[in-house]
Parts: sequence; C-alpha cells; structure tokens
Amino acid sequence: MLFDITRGELAGLFGEERLATLPATAFPPAVAAAFPPAVAATEGARLLRDVGVPTGTLLLRTPDEDTGRLPLVQDTVHVEDFEGAAQDAGAWPVIGWLLNAHLALDPGSGGVHAFDPDERTVRRLHTDVSSLVQVALRFQRLLDAFTFGDDEEEAGFERLERAVGRIRTETSDIDPLPFQDDETVWSVVGDEIAAGQRFTGDSPGGRALHG
Repeated sequence: MLFDITRGELAGLFGEERLATLPATAFPPAVAAAFPPAVAATEGARLLRDVGVPTGTLLLRTPDEDTGRLPLVQDTVHVEDFEGAAQDAGAWPVIGWLLNAHLALDPGSGGVHAFDPDERTVRRLHTDVSSLVQVALRFQRLLDAFTFGDDEEEAGFERLERAVGRIRTETSDIDPLPFQDDETVWSVVGDEIAAGQRFTGDSPGGRALHG
C-alpha cells in the first residue's frame, strides 16, 4: 500500500458515523483462474472492509440486496465498448462511483480503474486502494474545514485553489495517477472544489458562500 491509513485516523477526522465500508461477503470469491485467491483476501478489499472511506465526495457501491455482492464491471457497462480494457476487466467488482465514472478494483494488480460510460473510456485512476482513500480523505477534510474567513472573496478563492493544488502535488509525489492530467475524474473534482461548487450548506465554507 502506498499510503498508511488507519481506521482510527479516519474516525478521528470524520467520526465513525461518516465512514463507509464494504463487507468481505460483498466481493466475488475469485475473479478468474489467474487470480485463485478470493477477492476479499486482497489488500484493497481488506482496506475497504476494515478502514473504509469518508462519505461525501466518494460514494461506495451498495451490495445487491438479494446476493449481498457488489456488481461486476460486466453487469454495469458493456466492456467491449471500452477500448483498452483488460481481458478480465468484466469480472472486476465495482466498488464505487465518482462523478460519472464507475470505480472498479482489479484484484490482480490492486489498482482502481475508472470506467466512464459516457465517454466509453477506461483508465487506471489509482495504483492501489490506499491512494483512493487518501485522496477522498484529503478532499473531504478540505470541504469540511475550509473557511473563507474575513478575506476578500478573491483572496479566499486563491487560498482555496492553493489548498487544492497542494493535494494534487503531494498526492502526485507518491501516486501520479489520480491527477495525471486535467481529464481524470479527481482533477475535475478538484476544479469543482476550487470553484466553490462542492461545499455543503452546513460546512464553514458553505455558510460563507451560501449564507
């Protein structure tokens, strides 16, 4: 794992009630013969089960009510429409949703891939799940804590843009994939935050923006 993240750290920042997890039973028993261990035994699945992610910016998928399992990529999109998709990508579990992209866990590499059904593109978004949790953590903490204070509006937005820039830079120093270019879903989320579009009304930033 690229980032060392603990349940205690997340709970200390957001509270237990704001952490979402996925049970081991939500993952398929195996993806294919090439990956004989159960998917739930992988490091990525363990992190989603034991540590979780803060709710808000990133949404985890809800397991099916009848089967208790996560949907697979092949149940969610037409994999053959996605040029460059791995041969076994259809059997990957879909773990979350970010903007308009389905996030899938590749149990073989541990990477997280974003499938955009509108653009019919797939790209590796994170080297591993710890990177996904780290970016979600940092953006959600910024949204929860940032305040425009007594600054002039322009100065406040400049501070906000710098804060978003630090998240991009410090993440990219360890995992370049989330902000590899301006087209990744996390880059778009960062742009929206910098523009003041993702603050909830009960956050300090939201109260300053919306009254």
